[in-house]
Amino acid sequence: MPSLEAYRRELDYSYAPGLFPSLECMTKRPQIVRRLLISSKGQDSGGMKKLTSLAEEKRIRIEIADKALARISGKDNCFAAAVFEKQPRLPDASGDHVVLHRISDQGNLGTILRTALGFGYHDIAIIRPAADVYDPKVVRASMGAIFSLRVTEYGDFSIYRQSYPDHAAYPFMLDGAVQMDDAAAKASHPCALIFGNEGAGLPAEFQQIGRPVRIPSSGEVDSLNLAIAAAIGMYAFRRKQE
Repeated sequence: MPSLEAYRRELDYSYAPGLFPSLECMTKRPQIVRRLLISSKGQDSGGMKKLTSLAEEKRIRIEIADKALARISGKDNCFAAAVFEKQPRLPDASGDHVVLHRISDQGNLGTILRTALGFGYHDIAIIRPAADVYDPKVVRASMGAIFSLRVTEYGDFSIYRQSYPDHAAYPFMLDGAVQMDDAAAKASHPCALIFGNEGAGLPAEFQQIGRPVRIPSSGEVDSLNLAIAAAIGMYAFRRKQE
């Protein structure tokens, strides 16, 4: 087997560091797993036994790789990492989408992926430039949710829009014309919930796209954390469907 490199965006593979992300990877998408790296420590734990048993069942190569795990995770207490092939999956044309426009923070991206799965959104579009969805830090922050999602990156929003012209667009903006609960109550489906960069938000031209939405607030803070705003928006639109 070829030696493993420190992660770079250009590689055709990445790592799922941690017991739970590795387990999610091998459970949800075993066909993309190249091998499983494990630590020489903690092999008697219940989680590790479950992980190695699954790898054996799926005929996935297991390697003890303490140094590689420390290098991949940047920590001394990472006990496992699945090495997986990058295989993007296009969003389903019939499903509601979460569109992340030029999001830059890895922690936010991973948290949003996990939240999306929790609220039943399985289709994610990421508009570049953006944080690398396959970066091990993102994979770990998502707690392996990425392996249950259909995620694709697009070079520009117009490319995404051309691919899904029938999705009702709801850009979330501080000066959105429609209050969130009103938009959610009258929402057309399938829809695209669009969230912008942590600092800049969405560009002004998104005022002309679909129905721009604002999240009501007390006005005592200038904006919400992106991951929190995305969670509020996803919950509101999903709740109105029930």
